[in-house]
Amino acid sequence: MAIIIPKCLGVSGLFRIFAAMKVLLLLCLMLAGCASGEFHSILPEDVQLKTGDVVFRRGGGLTSRAVLMADAKGEYSHIGIVVDSAGQKMIVHAVPGEPDFEGDEDRVKMDRPEHFFSTEFTIIGEICRPKDSLIAARAAEVAIRQYWKGVLFDHDYDDRDSTKMYCTELIAYAFRQAGHEIIGSERHHVSLPIVRADCIFPSDIHSSDFLESILMFH
Repeated sequence: MAIIIPKCLGVSGLFRIFAAMKVLLLLCLMLAGCASGEFHSILPEDVQLKTGDVVFRRGGGLTSRAVLMADAKGEYSHIGIVVDSAGQKMIVHAVPGEPDFEGDEDRVKMDRPEHFFSTEFTIIGEICRPKDSLIAARAAEVAIRQYWKGVLFDHDYDDRDSTKMYCTELIAYAFRQAGHEIIGSERHHVSLPIVRADCIFPSDIHSSDFLESILMFH
């Protein structure tokens, strides 16, 4: 097919058109790559997760950056706990903005470890193991019950009310119900346009003496 170029454009105009077409083509290729959803898990294939393991991740998105800005001592922006679901290791976590279907509410979710540590959400991950395996197993049972109950995400970030939960609240609550206070009573005041609350940060749990780091990966 012949391309007819109006004479009035001249050589400089022709170059501008080709430059614009090149930029448009690059944008289309970038958008196609994003839409393809070619994500992969950064979780090492040979890792052996145990029930009650506490898992951490840090993403590259705006939400992760906002958490890290508030949690100046932290390396991670999200947290979950490994549970046993019909003999399969899964991760229970309370998370906003990750719907499984259209209209899905922000809630406590249960995901495959490979999905939790997908590059869609994660650039760095870590697995920490409680020092008491019995308490860890009980905490996992508490967490999975919150999933089956359909507990919604707590956008007020109020850990005094367990009818809704945010990510770190879920973990602290699970271990408390299992018989161990994994963190102290200190809370961090956050004052942002979208939220004003006294929160538990991921670093509060990550620094707990009750947890031992097993593996870091990226």
